[in-house]
Amino acid sequence: MSEEKDMYFLEGVNIGLRLLCKRDLAGNYSEWLNDEKVCAYNSHHRFVMSEEELCQYIDSIQGRKDMLVFAIDVRENHKHIGNISLQCINYIDSSAEIAFLLGEREYWGKGYASEAARLVINHAFFQLGLKRIYFGTSEKNIGMQQLGEKLHFLREGVRRKALYKDGVFWDIYEYGLLKEEWRDG
Repeated sequence: MSEEKDMYFLEGVNIGLRLLCKRDLAGNYSEWLNDEKVCAYNSHHRFVMSEEELCQYIDSIQGRKDMLVFAIDVRENHKHIGNISLQCINYIDSSAEIAFLLGEREYWGKGYASEAARLVINHAFFQLGLKRIYFGTSEKNIGMQQLGEKLHFLREGVRRKALYKDGVFWDIYEYGLLKEEWRDG
């Protein structure tokens, strides 16, 4: 399937990254944002997300230079299992936020998010010329904290009681990675 392979913007051993597009609405994408488990530690799942809203979101990100939103596909079956993005790309401050949504639960814990992150971080540092990548995650999201540490991000601070979810205010742990600290592998 060389047509499928050729569509990837970034390609790893197990995954391919391509720009998120409207055909992704035909899969489980809209279900992920309405799945309590998938969204347990992020700001999604507070309001029902409709397919129409997702369609508007996809339209709104097309051609933007301050964000790149990629679909994560498993190469062997071309299944869309999640998204990864660079958001708030700031070329003056040379930084961007990285964000993850791995929606297909059967693919959790198998290295797909870290492989996608390596591809995106390398792109950010060596193609876009950025100097800093950062993210924030809930104090309860141990998996994301472990992923950040695996990728050599440093915990830089805490936004106290910054996320309200399920009747509780949670702290957000802030992580950052500088280009000179990046070790791919």
